[in-house]
Amino acid sequence: MRRSGRAGVDATDVDATAVRRASRVVGVQLTIASGALVVAAIGVAFFFVLDQLRPAELAEKPRPGEHKIYIDTTEAMIAFVVVGVLAVAVAGAASLIITRRAVRPLGRALQMQRTFVQDASHELRTPLAVLDARLQILQRTLPPDDPSSPVVAELRTDARALIDIVDDLLLAAEPVQDAHGDPTSVLAAVDRAADAMRVLAVPRGIDVRLDAPAGHDALVAMPAASLQRCVTALVDNALAHSPDGSTITVAVRVQGRTVTLTVADQGTGIWGIDPRRIFDRFARAPQASAGAAGAGASGTSPTPVRPSFGIGLALVRDIAARSGGSVDVAATSDAGTVLRLTLPTL
Repeated sequence: MRRSGRAGVDATDVDATAVRRASRVVGVQLTIASGALVVAAIGVAFFFVLDQLRPAELAEKPRPGEHKIYIDTTEAMIAFVVVGVLAVAVAGAASLIITRRAVRPLGRALQMQRTFVQDASHELRTPLAVLDARLQILQRTLPPDDPSSPVVAELRTDARALIDIVDDLLLAAEPVQDAHGDPTSVLAAVDRAADAMRVLAVPRGIDVRLDAPAGHDALVAMPAASLQRCVTALVDNALAHSPDGSTITVAVRVQGRTVTLTVADQGTGIWGIDPRRIFDRFARAPQASAGAAGAGASGTSPTPVRPSFGIGLALVRDIAARSGGSVDVAATSDAGTVLRLTLPTL
């Protein structure tokens, strides 16, 4: 059984605890609701009985064949209270049992999801490590003046990036939410990510600009690879929705104890989906938006855009949350979209 390498917490136990906690919360809420209904029903019944006990009727003698039952008010009140307490107790116990049974499949589904992500990521790590090792051997055997040396170096960098992505997937599958990494320079990670994404932007005539005035660098408690992954995903999302020949601006600003990183594109904005949902897993806007975004300003046919599976931005949110930060849509309109990543500084 796999355990979290950062906190030594069994993921299955954490999931089971979370499910039990959720079932208790829902059970208590159902108990309160059902208890309120029981109290209201018993109260109405009690006042109805009191209303029927008119003193004038008590002095009347029963008619032949008629039978009357006389109820003491105090005893009636005690009886109603006892019945009400028992009804609330039974309703509470039933609510807890039913709720726990209802959420149990959700707990199993969460466990299966974590297991799948962890197993798939572990299976990918080995071939990627082998690929990186072979590229390293090839890089060492090439003479310094070989024209293919820069390409091999870039291939090895890409292989390391894939390994980092797999590591992030493993980290995202862990239940621990307060993990922090070594101090990382924001500008250094942003610059590497922007430079890497220019390879995809140049063929489409898109200019990826870095807007970081002097003094606006900061250290954050996040691994450099994770921060670079966040910036890469944000810029990649901007590329997917930017028209050819446009500009993507990556800005960094430090305000107090937080650093804000924004990625602004000149696309058609977010439409066909609630902007708050774009950070949910597998949430995607209609495919037509990609075609509209890729259309050039001169009306030429759009440049093909890589398909999106709605995972990149979700990982950005997870990585940011583990470091105490957040990501949101700062602005969106037909003039473009601005995504904002906010992180606490050291």
